[in-house]
Amino acid sequence: MDLDLTDTQRTVRDQAREVSLRELLPLAAAIDSEQRFPRENVERVGKLGLLGVGIPKEWGGSGGDTVAAALLVEELASACASTAAVVSVQSLVCAPILRFGTDAQKHAWLPALCQGARLGCFALTEDGGSGPASVAAWARREGEGYVLRGSKSFVTCAPVADVVLVFALTAPGVTDSLSAFLVPTRTAGVSPGRPHAKLGLRGAVSSAMVFEDVRLPPDALLGPEGSGRQILRFALDGGRIQTAAMALGIARAAFAAATRYAQARRSEGEAIANHQAIQFKLAEMSTHIDAARLLTWRAAAARDAGAKVSTYASMAKLVSSETATRVASDAVSVLGGNGCLADYAVERLFRDAKVMEIYEGTSEMQRLGIASALLKE
Repeated sequence: MDLDLTDTQRTVRDQAREVSLRELLPLAAAIDSEQRFPRENVERVGKLGLLGVGIPKEWGGSGGDTVAAALLVEELASACASTAAVVSVQSLVCAPILRFGTDAQKHAWLPALCQGARLGCFALTEDGGSGPASVAAWARREGEGYVLRGSKSFVTCAPVADVVLVFALTAPGVTDSLSAFLVPTRTAGVSPGRPHAKLGLRGAVSSAMVFEDVRLPPDALLGPEGSGRQILRFALDGGRIQTAAMALGIARAAFAAATRYAQARRSEGEAIANHQAIQFKLAEMSTHIDAARLLTWRAAAARDAGAKVSTYASMAKLVSSETATRVASDAVSVLGGNGCLADYAVERLFRDAKVMEIYEGTSEMQRLGIASALLKE
């Protein structure tokens, strides 16, 4: 693969870096401590056109590709992971609409989502798990439309979203009937639960979501009936690449904080950065971040090339998320007692990093998927 960025990719990265340092970073600690949805940050990103990265201009986006979108969320996450998570969820909703939606659905949703005028959320996980076989929600045909019933768990942005991409069975109990629906959240029968009090990503508010006899028109169906597995795989591949990029941003911020502290903190008359034990930690942190970035870029570039990327995406997500946790943990160690205080960013980064191992499929699920693909070769 070509490791040189295109002009468009560099522009997205640079714009995201500038707004992250100038606007997002000063608010990150307050958003986390108050568990407050970062609406002002989302609006800033939207005004720059960065919510529409990866969506063609004809549908209200700003163009760009999967690599550019990964660069975007890495930069955002290096300042405020909660904001990056919200932006990633927008992509998780927009990409399937672009790929599988009708022109009418694209016109109805994409411009508003890309501008931040509307927010989306993605509802798959239920109490039984987050795979297709765990879906119990169903949507039965009634007249020309559908009636949707069921509940979803851990829906990021559910309390603030305007539309939800929800997966349900059109033949109850038959997993091959999995289908996807675009449901306005103000539709009668749709109700989000109480926002979760979370370990990390506290500003990316999440909750359960209940669908109680929700009546849907026929054009709420995204793609053909029964195509939910295909849509889900496409969405999750992109989501895992973005989660890998978010984890990179968190890891990068933790590494930078640890390096600055090691250079400034003095022990026995010299900077602790001169101690071999600290140098070894910093060297390993930097090396693991670069390795994770290469896996993430490979997955993103392969998706842009039209290749099958499920295994690449899982590898990138697995390594990047576990790298973020390891790097953030080492950063806390470098700062010592100060690393445990909310006054220092590494405490927040450590909590955000751990969520990355769970988000968009746990590390265990990624390992299972990777092994399954390898054993079929």
